[in-house]
Amino acid sequence: MVQFTATMKVLYFDCFAGAAGDMILGALVDAGVPFEALQQALGSLAVAGCEVTADRVVKHGLSAIKFRVHEPVAAGAAGAAAAPHAHFHLSDIRAAIDRSALSVAGKARAQRLFTRLADAEAAIHGSTPERVHLHEVGALDSIIDIVGAVFALDYLAPDRIVVSPMNVGGGMVRTAHGVFPVPAPATLRLLGDAPVYSSGLPFELLTPTGALVLTDYATSYGPLPAMRVSRTGYGAGDRDLPDVPNTLRVLVGESDETAPAMRVAVLACEIDDMNPQIFGALMDRLYARGALEVFYQPVQMKKNRPGTLMTIVCRPGDRRVLTDLVFAETTTIGVRHQEMTRECLDRELVPVTTPWGEVRVKVARQAGRVLNAQPEFDDVARLAAAHDVPIKDVHAQAQKAWLDKAH
Repeated sequence: MVQFTATMKVLYFDCFAGAAGDMILGALVDAGVPFEALQQALGSLAVAGCEVTADRVVKHGLSAIKFRVHEPVAAGAAGAAAAPHAHFHLSDIRAAIDRSALSVAGKARAQRLFTRLADAEAAIHGSTPERVHLHEVGALDSIIDIVGAVFALDYLAPDRIVVSPMNVGGGMVRTAHGVFPVPAPATLRLLGDAPVYSSGLPFELLTPTGALVLTDYATSYGPLPAMRVSRTGYGAGDRDLPDVPNTLRVLVGESDETAPAMRVAVLACEIDDMNPQIFGALMDRLYARGALEVFYQPVQMKKNRPGTLMTIVCRPGDRRVLTDLVFAETTTIGVRHQEMTRECLDRELVPVTTPWGEVRVKVARQAGRVLNAQPEFDDVARLAAAHDVPIKDVHAQAQKAWLDKAH
């Protein structure tokens, strides 16, 4: 959970032309990460003869940074440490990360990224993470892209990273194992439940490296959040696309506490011909699939029949999954939906101690000012049952403990 600060630093990745490792690094350098510091950090990987550059290019009239990795040239047994297009095992990459100049947290993040990658490739190829060669994402340039992204994002130190729905492209892509439809198998597995779409361009726009980094760092997905933009960076890809600049855009700024914070989808339907016992189980399943709120209201329907109005509030990216669940689990034959803005207070769970044990208190703030603090009822009820005391006594003691702590 993101803790509240007076102002939160926000990064927004706008993936209108997809994303790749070099595009991520180019955008972050353009947005303020010093290239010299990045170059020094990458040099600590100790890959002999490897060089990186960051040049300004123009894509459809848009100025952007093109980040490039220049691999060493093979020079025999006594020559460079890695030949062009060399691929590495997970153990090789872990050793390189351990000797890098990343922070302790950065090393842990980089190790986790490559473990995710190895797990994905192992699942695809029916192997184990230790035995797989990391093909497209285990090449030297991709290793540098991933480690560089960890350094650059540590340097910017955002409190929140929002990623737009990602344009995956279309058509077919050649991999080390043959020609596959876009998105490639590794990309698809790394995406998880992140929102994607295709603009119809017959190119691979989202690479496994791009999917790996963005899904690991994203705190949420969706449209541009309410923020005051201070810097903008553009990272260029290799290909020139028709009509669209092949760039990844990153916006850096601070959250705008005066503006609404979140877009939500609201689903609704009325039901008058279903066993009412199903409603309880359905609510549990909806929450398990990502619903933010589910509530039922009694209504009078046509033919003067009593019915139930079901309303579901969710993230726009979860709308399709939840709609399909409603159709599968209920007797309705239609679900309405609309998008709207929801303004929320910042929330934090603060533990307090009562005579019977610990209770979490949900504290709500706006612009740093506490507006509400309520003990979590599940904690209160659990302690009351365990110690055979009235729920209201545990609740009162938890409230008192919060007030003592706050003052």
